[in-house]
Amino acid sequence: MKHYRKVLSIAGSDSGGGAGIQADIKTISACGCYAATAITAITVQNTLGVQAVHAVPTEILRGQIDAVLSDIGADAVKIGMLHSSEVVRLVREMLIRFKAGNIVLDPVMVSTSGHRLIEEDAIASLRTELLPLARVITPNIPEAEILLGGRKLSFQSELPDAARELAESSGASVLLKAGHLSEEDLSDIFYDLEDGKCYSLTSKRIHTKNTHGTGCTMSSAFASMLAKGMSLPDAAKAAKDFINGAIHSGKDYEIGHGFGPVNHLYLQEN
Repeated sequence: MKHYRKVLSIAGSDSGGGAGIQADIKTISACGCYAATAITAITVQNTLGVQAVHAVPTEILRGQIDAVLSDIGADAVKIGMLHSSEVVRLVREMLIRFKAGNIVLDPVMVSTSGHRLIEEDAIASLRTELLPLARVITPNIPEAEILLGGRKLSFQSELPDAARELAESSGASVLLKAGHLSEEDLSDIFYDLEDGKCYSLTSKRIHTKNTHGTGCTMSSAFASMLAKGMSLPDAAKAAKDFINGAIHSGKDYEIGHGFGPVNHLYLQEN
């Protein structure tokens, strides 16, 4: 009997299809895994930004997670948009109940267009209640600055120490993304808390406005690689390679009038 490698995405829905649950399903599928979902919120969103957010009732969210994990199960869990402390606590409760592993948490706080996606008290709940359950967290620089208490990160040389500090304070390995810096050569930093080593994942900056959903895509790729049994360093490198390929392949497409998506399905074109 054949078995899929399964990834559960717990995240918000993006009506524009470039980020959130939609990006997660595309990425997980492209990486060769089976995607299941639990939707935390419905956003009114396109390439120009987020116009509105409607929270899914907590009992419906609880039911979605229960329905997936009690029947299908998951080899990895990707967590994205959790807009309130109530939702953070619910997700924590359900992951503990089902003894979920390989949890990759993308601490989504602000959209690409600058729309705040999380309530202030939820940040504290995320830090204290959910980060310790994660195997990996994948903050970008603005998110890392928030998790570090507001300390600014302006230079590439600061990232290894910041990633290590985040890992030691959260109890999870950290993939700190460098895309918000200005350098042409970008080095995402992966600090593996399990082996105490720091890895530099370097690439050339790709000049394009089609960067909507990059964080969702990279964290979903990371979760997929862990679901397939890869080690943490190998999964980090594979996720980095996937997002670089998706950005490069999608850089010249025109979708909408704002920040377009990456090409999640580029592997199928080759």
